Amino acid sequence: MKHLKHITLVVVLACFTITACKNGENAKKTTSKTVEVYNGTASVSQGPAKVITQNIFECERGREAPIGIAKTTDGLEWMVPAKVNFTNDSFPMASDLFNPCTQVEYPSDEEALAALDGTDIIEIDADSKVITAYVFADNYFEMYINGVPVGKDNVPFTQFNSNIVRFKVNTPFTIAMKLIDWEENSGLGSEDNRGQAFHPGDGGMVAVFKNASGKIIATTNADWKAQTYYTAPLRDLSCAREEGALRLSETCTTQDSNDSTTYYALHWETPTNWQAPDFNDSQWPNATEFSNKTIGVDNKPAYTNFINVFDNNKNDAKFIWSTNVILDNEVLVRYTVK
Repeated sequence: MKHLKHITLVVVLACFTITACKNGENAKKTTSKTVEVYNGTASVSQGPAKVITQNIFECERGREAPIGIAKTTDGLEWMVPAKVNFTNDSFPMASDLFNPCTQVEYPSDEEALAALDGTDIIEIDADSKVITAYVFADNYFEMYINGVPVGKDNVPFTQFNSNIVRFKVNTPFTIAMKLIDWEENSGLGSEDNRGQAFHPGDGGMVAVFKNASGKIIATTNADWKAQTYYTAPLRDLSCAREEGALRLSETCTTQDSNDSTTYYALHWETPTNWQAPDFNDSQWPNATEFSNKTIGVDNKPAYTNFINVFDNNKNDAKFIWSTNVILDNEVLVRYTVK
């Protein structure tokens, strides 16, 4: 299959005949120029996706969260921004920590925990104690523990929210999460922002895991593994490159625009068993850490109400993503708690 090997996409920039008059005689000149613009393992789409669901979630002052189908140059079809379980009732919904959409807005993690009645706890190992995860995701997450679904974000796009996920499992255990930076412009990895129709917004996820005694046993940082599976928008395919398992786009522009006619997107197929504890992620790149300022959370109470958790002075959790927090829109991350 094409996504398992390098694909070379070539664009012909010019091929034309010029007729000119020189010294009273007609002269013909043919110019041809071919440029290789992409050589990688992704499938390439151009332009907007076909929207199949205009909005999967209604929230006052929230953005629409569409689902679309992008068709690539190799004839494949890709769900964008990703295949998700948001409308799958069998995948448990995470509990609210702070959520303007449901108007459940706790001022502290203690109050949020006290409001839970225990029915939210997903049991993986019966002879184990409860682990509590606190998650702030920009925009959406799905969490698996040892391959078992334990919680999904209850707001796919905006307004900005944070969640609690609780489960019973023995150590060691493996955390696997699908992270999505949602898009308002389906297939174009962008949203309307301050008068610019196509603004490539940023992602970012931070999480803290505590044991039954309240001790932090894991935080997000560069020790996690992270791989990207959907990158957009790209105005120039030649800026994207690969170094081993690294899928890089650091030289690609992230400027806003009102014209998306030439935008491209890169799509990679996710492994079928990426959530499993025995999945081999050794070739995946390590996650990249980003500062609170880069992610822009200083004005978001879904984060700032819980600084004692996320920015614990003894065990500070870091925002993580793949290498490009702006252009990479679907990222899978994994970590094993010993």
